[in-house]
Amino acid sequence: MDRLVNTIRPYAWGSPTAIPRLLGVEPTGEPQAELWMGAHPGAPSRLDRGTGPVSLADVIAADPAGELGAATLTAYGPRLPFLLKLLAAETPLSLQVHPDLDQAAAGFADEEARGIPVDAAHRNYKDANHKPELICALTPFDGLCGFRPAAESAELLDGLGVDELKPYADLLRARPEGDALREVLTAVLTADPVAMADTVHKTTEALEAAEGEDHATYAAMARHYPGDPGVIAALLLNLVRLEPGEALFLGAGVPHAYLSGLGVEIMANSDNVLRCGLTPKHVDVPELLRVVRFEATAPGVLRASGEPDQEYPTPIGEFRLSRHVLDGRAPTRTLPAGTPSILLCTAGRIALRDRDGARLDLAPGQSAYVRADETVDVTGAGTLFRSTTAP
Repeated sequence: MDRLVNTIRPYAWGSPTAIPRLLGVEPTGEPQAELWMGAHPGAPSRLDRGTGPVSLADVIAADPAGELGAATLTAYGPRLPFLLKLLAAETPLSLQVHPDLDQAAAGFADEEARGIPVDAAHRNYKDANHKPELICALTPFDGLCGFRPAAESAELLDGLGVDELKPYADLLRARPEGDALREVLTAVLTADPVAMADTVHKTTEALEAAEGEDHATYAAMARHYPGDPGVIAALLLNLVRLEPGEALFLGAGVPHAYLSGLGVEIMANSDNVLRCGLTPKHVDVPELLRVVRFEATAPGVLRASGEPDQEYPTPIGEFRLSRHVLDGRAPTRTLPAGTPSILLCTAGRIALRDRDGARLDLAPGQSAYVRADETVDVTGAGTLFRSTTAP
């Protein structure tokens, strides 16, 4: 077991108070958006095995078979295939989608062949990997996830009474659903910027004047991005609120955005994001339209199942996330060996012990890395999240 020292990313949309409150430290006054736990090259966690701090990425690179285990190494190569985060959104993140494996590999190869620098603002594919992800709420958490049925979106648009939205509503009713969603999103993202900014302004005013919690949530989002076509695109998506302990899995091609709240996020180790709006960053409309899945999908709120290990079901192998709630009286829980894992405490106090008797105590916001060949016993009173790969 190794205690991890992790990096906080100060993205502008982050909450200045949520992560400090969990950690029990004073806020700095700056946004603290994400706490990264893993071996991502952008901000790898650090650990100390007696010779001074070293990055987890370097530890794994020095002995990938010992750190990751044979199964994980064979399946995903000599790197930790997941990244765990605490995510604290004060304002909405960009409306975005992620490519599947084939799309990511092809897009990365194409941009490499064209000589686009990997750090270029207009680069779409930073790597050749897909980026499925799961968010589990620690507080009430609002987000957008997947297209709602076209008829429902048409009703919402008509109900706002904005003349400029009527052609979109008519199209959503007149065409087969997949075609309608594609045509409306294309029209919104390719519209004249001045005319679209005026439409967004009128839509924002209509949302603010309307009654209902959903309208208020959309209005709050719109105020953060005045004139952004992503405001209209967001009205095509399901609005979902997660209660603490509930989760969402976000697969390839599903448009989504996190709006507000604190959660535990886990994802495949990738930076590939294609944006639809709610952002000043690059939006590549043709590539976006190639990747988006134009179909109505229910958000599919997940609840952990199983005893005593409460696991969130996911259809991919790069990561598994489970939640362990201990009351201080239950028998010791044993976390099996076989795959590498990161353990994160989000409430109470958790004690970890290995087979040699070494003990590591975790307070909220603290985390530990466990090699694939280590078995760990867990006691205490609190909540522990375990991130690992599929066995």
